[in-house]
Amino acid sequence: MDVIDAPFLIWKSLFRSDRLVSRAGALYILNWDSWKVRTSVSQSREAIAALLARYNDALNASSTDAVMPLYAEDGVFMPPYSQSAVGAAAVRKAYDAVFQAITLNVKFTVAEIVEVGPGWAFARTNSAGTTTDHATGTKSSEANQELFLFQKGSDGAWKIARYSFSPTNPPRR
Repeated sequence: MDVIDAPFLIWKSLFRSDRLVSRAGALYILNWDSWKVRTSVSQSREAIAALLARYNDALNASSTDAVMPLYAEDGVFMPPYSQSAVGAAAVRKAYDAVFQAITLNVKFTVAEIVEVGPGWAFARTNSAGTTTDHATGTKSSEANQELFLFQKGSDGAWKIARYSFSPTNPPRR
């Protein structure tokens, strides 16, 4: 008798039913696989939530250098009322322009993080805070809804693949 067989044979002798043991073993295997999947999803959610927190910090620090490592090399930034910035050079240029024009003081709230397939996930967030316009010095309330698409790199790290947002404050009249 192998060491691996011993628990199974003991269990089988206690229940005296091949069907019960077989079914219980299948449940154990199904539960183990389900646990592995849940653990993987949970780890992905934690990693993405941490990435979103770093992104929030980078925005509040007006730091393009802190934003860039969070994006995939072919990442796309899609701000409202602007053309999409596609690829690292364009994304860098877009954030430089944003931080030259305004200072943000915002807080992200994660509404959901969903892993949609191997190496892909999305997050839906809301943010609120203030924006200071550098040209006028005017401080105004800021509120947005955001959609992030994440891609897991070959190194296992999640990166922002696509990011789009829209304001939730009513337009000024």
